[in-house]
Amino acid sequence: MTKQRDPRNRAYAIGAVALGIGVIIALLFLTELNWYIDWLLGWSVALFILYGIDKAQAKLNGWRVPEMVLHGLALIGGFIGGWLGMFLFHHKTQKPLFKVVLAVATIIGLVLLYYFILRR
Repeated sequence: MTKQRDPRNRAYAIGAVALGIGVIIALLFLTELNWYIDWLLGWSVALFILYGIDKAQAKLNGWRVPEMVLHGLALIGGFIGGWLGMFLFHHKTQKPLFKVVLAVATIIGLVLLYYFILRR
């Protein structure tokens, strides 16, 4: 028997990407920050919101945000929102893989921050 994919998983991913891109575009037009800072903030807002949604759904026994969506958003730049979501919502704190992914994403983000902004 093949495992069917839940369409809600795709909906969470599409919603998160749309939110992240929307925040990035808004920041690009409304602020004079470096584009990379806008990038980090956009994905961080999206990931923070998804951590909150997932925590609420966990309490309600509802539809959960797929872990791959959370990890993916952390790795493309949302690590700040991931750390904030983890500690403010007390969510995923007992899952070592989440801390490892956030740590790796943070290192990648800081290296890119140096490369795009600080090395000038």
